Order: sequence, then structure tokens, then C-alpha cells
Amino acid sequence: MRAPEEEKVPQDDDAALVERVARRDQEALGELYERYASLLLAVSRRVLDDGADAEEMLQEVFLQVWNQAARYDRRRSSVSTWLVLIARSRSIDRLRTRQVLDRTLAGVRQENRGAHTSPEGAASVWIDQRRERLRREMRELPAEQRQVLDLAFFQGMTQSEIAAATGIPLGTVKTRTLLAMKKLRKALESDLRELL
Repeated sequence: MRAPEEEKVPQDDDAALVERVARRDQEALGELYERYASLLLAVSRRVLDDGADAEEMLQEVFLQVWNQAARYDRRRSSVSTWLVLIARSRSIDRLRTRQVLDRTLAGVRQENRGAHTSPEGAASVWIDQRRERLRREMRELPAEQRQVLDLAFFQGMTQSEIAAATGIPLGTVKTRTLLAMKKLRKALESDLRELL
């Protein structure tokens, strides 16, 4: 006599998995990861052109999914589209930050080339002076702009995470960040010319 086949449990559809994640079901998050990790990693690699950064992005995407699964609306997009948009957005934010840092460092190196006999000592003095100048300029910013920069640079939060944590609309977070960065850049550019 043939043993009865075990009844196969149908896989949850993606939206049901997200609903389970919203209820803090770790197995559902693991299943979403299994289904979409390779796709999201490919999206991040394509934007960032860096495997290590892409892998960090993948972790951040699933952390965001874990924290914001309740916000998913199946009427607005499929789960795969939602996940790809999160990965793409976070990767673009990372790329922009990296590009700004690279340009700033390249500019400092270009302007500072051969100006000092002791690069380590000069760099240390310059860093201390710039750090103090940055603190002063941060204190001069309006409180709402200072708040978003503190969360972004000292807490390591993305603009989306800041919006979620503070309840401030994402567009407002972006505007405040942009205004604050423009003010700091202007203030620090003049200071940089004085230092060098």
C-alpha cells in the first residue's frame, strides 16, 4: 500500500508575507529575503558599482522592511516593486553621499598639495580647526535643520529613517537637509580657504 503524500502547504503570496513581517514574524522576513535578496543585491550593485556597499544596502533594505512593513500598501505596488524602489532609493542616497565625500576630499588634496612640510601634523591641525568650525556652524543652524543633520551624520540614519522616526514628511526632511548642507558648505568653504 502506498503511503499518502504529505499535503503541500501553498506558499504565502508576497503581500501576505509583508503582512506577517508587520506582525514581527521573522520567518516571513526570511522568506522574503530568500525570494528577493539576489534581485535587490543586483539593483544595489548596479547603482553603487561596489559589492561591499551593495551588501550593506541589502541589509539596510531588509531592516527597513522589518521596521516599515506596516506601511506597505498592496494597492500602490507589488511587493517586488516596493522592495526594488527601497533598494534603489537607498543605494542612490549612499552613492550621492559617497560622491560628495570623494569630491570634498579630492578638493582638499588638490588645494593642499605640497603646501606643508609635515602632512600628518598639518592635517591634524586642520582637522581640529575644521571640527571646531563645524561645531560652531552647526550651533548657528535653525533647530529643525540641526536635528536632521544630527540624525543623519551622528546617528547614521537615512532620510527615510529620519522621517519615520520624527514623523516629519520625507520631503521636509530632504529640504531641511539640503538647506542645512548649503549653509554649512558656504560657511566651511570660506573657512577652508583661510586654513589653507
